Amino acid sequence: MLIREATASDADDLTRFINMAADNLPLHFWRKSAGPDGDPWAFGRERAARESGNFSFRNAWIAEIGGEAAACLLGYPAEETPGPIDPDTPPIFVPLLELEALAPGSWYLNVLATYEAFRGRGLGSALLALAEAVAAASGHAAVSLIAEDTHHDALRLYSAKGYREVARRPVVKGDWEVDASEWILFTKPVT
Repeated sequence: MLIREATASDADDLTRFINMAADNLPLHFWRKSAGPDGDPWAFGRERAARESGNFSFRNAWIAEIGGEAAACLLGYPAEETPGPIDPDTPPIFVPLLELEALAPGSWYLNVLATYEAFRGRGLGSALLALAEAVAAASGHAAVSLIAEDTHHDALRLYSAKGYREVARRPVVKGDWEVDASEWILFTKPVT
């Protein structure tokens, strides 16, 4: 296994990992943003390939096996002092922003995903360890992450690695088709 910083050329894999981690919520958003004549995957790739922004490749690492992208970590510092949620925020995102605000100043692990063919090889554990090292090295006291209540393997991994549940919020589905009913915020001290 090799873990490396992502590059703009990883945008295709990054969009797939980002979408996997949140059960097609990103694709749902990209479809709306791209419009009826746009390509939602191209919209996602553009976001991943940009130099700045939370979903930039600059905030991501790729785990490779045999030279092939196998898993992804994407994270960044959470706001030190979260402000109020913009009233124009789509309701589907409000519970996530509420939970993020409960872990101010943490290093926010937004995406941890592994392609199915590579699961069970310790990639998730290795990327969690990297997240913790990055957080500690950048002066953050904790790592935070949000998971869906239906991601049972991920929930077991987080619990086994010392992450503790802080809060839950109901999933707002709207026209997004998903089985999950709750978002769960986890944190782990790293300093």
